[in-house]
Amino acid sequence: MIKIATRKYLGKQNVYDIGVESDHNFTIKNGLIAANCFNKSHSTAYGYVTYQTAYLKANYPLEYMAALLTANSGDTDKVQRYITNCTNMGISIDPPDINRSGVDFTPTAGKILFGFSAVRNVGQNAIACILEARNETGEFKTLADFCDRVDLRAVNRRTLESLIYCGAFDKIESNRQQLINDSELVYDWAQSRAKDRASGQGNLFDLLGDGFSSAQNKRASNAFETAPKSKPIMDFTAQEKLQKEKELLGFYVSDHPLKSLRQIAPLLTPINLSQLADQREETRLCAVVMLNNVKKVVTKKGDQMAILQIEDLTTQSEAVVFPKTYERISSILQVDTRLIIWGKVDRRDEQTQFILEDAEPVETVQMVMVELNPQQAGNMEDLHRLKTILQEHSVDKEKAKMPVIGIIQTETSRKLVRLGWQFCVQDSRITVQALQNASFPAHIKSLTGS
Repeated sequence: MIKIATRKYLGKQNVYDIGVESDHNFTIKNGLIAANCFNKSHSTAYGYVTYQTAYLKANYPLEYMAALLTANSGDTDKVQRYITNCTNMGISIDPPDINRSGVDFTPTAGKILFGFSAVRNVGQNAIACILEARNETGEFKTLADFCDRVDLRAVNRRTLESLIYCGAFDKIESNRQQLINDSELVYDWAQSRAKDRASGQGNLFDLLGDGFSSAQNKRASNAFETAPKSKPIMDFTAQEKLQKEKELLGFYVSDHPLKSLRQIAPLLTPINLSQLADQREETRLCAVVMLNNVKKVVTKKGDQMAILQIEDLTTQSEAVVFPKTYERISSILQVDTRLIIWGKVDRRDEQTQFILEDAEPVETVQMVMVELNPQQAGNMEDLHRLKTILQEHSVDKEKAKMPVIGIIQTETSRKLVRLGWQFCVQDSRITVQALQNASFPAHIKSLTGS
């Protein structure tokens, strides 16, 4: 990542900005960078760096994105945005792997591999010990093999659990809960063996040397196979695994709770959170998000409101819930819940906020699907009948939240069209019955597809 020290001219004051990232976009016009009013020498420098990074991104996309992720590994928002860029470019991000990962994000086999340095609770000394043991005697075969070969003074219990929870041992054993339970016994076992070796006692076969048979030597090298194990247990649920990944890596890697909604979400929400700042103030929006945190706030009048940390597949953002709305929906504002939210854009102090006016758990959202043939879609009389029925079932705008999706079916294609939010209905079941009575084929579809 190339960074440049630059100077802005603001009136009579010179303001220095150090470390401007080279992946930013700039508009160069008449020798100036239009957004910042730099002089020609600055514009030339930025133009040259922009050319260099554009060349690298076009010709070495894997290496370029790996370097970009490494350079910004401390900024969760940027990393999440770059991971989204990787997905759009067709580049997969693999979670940490105890036998493959290095210190930083690494391009390998057409993918980018997560580095150990980006895993919380895994320090530089622990990383150095892991890489040294792996380089000296090869890949780790089991959890016990790992614990027996690394320096447990550097790789403590917390570090080991973090590596298990983030999926670093999945290629060895995919059952993370089994590994967590085993680790309590294996860690003590490995510590005992390390103390014996340090005191010169050691295991009998560790001391035999080359004078005995190869079979005995094989037993000595595989002493970790005698390590204790806990009783077999079911693995964590997919949601529990993802929660731990988010906690330790800062974002979801192996999967994302919203990925299963990727096909249907754009139909309901034409923009994503990363485009929020581009919207006009007071624009009414809808978004499908994960709720990451709820910060309760008490107003001067003593009313409760909340500031939410939300995210979609593109970025993280904040949403403000004012007292009246909070009183109505507070029961569903649970962390790690998938929500569909409605609200509007608000700008204060040059910052864009999402003012949340309503929310619904994704699992309870039901869409009304109404089928139209090409003749009906082009017939004003049929469209007027459809509009009248929907308006009759969307009188109470506060309660009318169920979206209506039109399915236009031809012999060669099938198009889905979301009707405007003014046609959202209150009761999907009653609406479907009314549509069917009017000879419009209609049915209910859950947002989750179940």
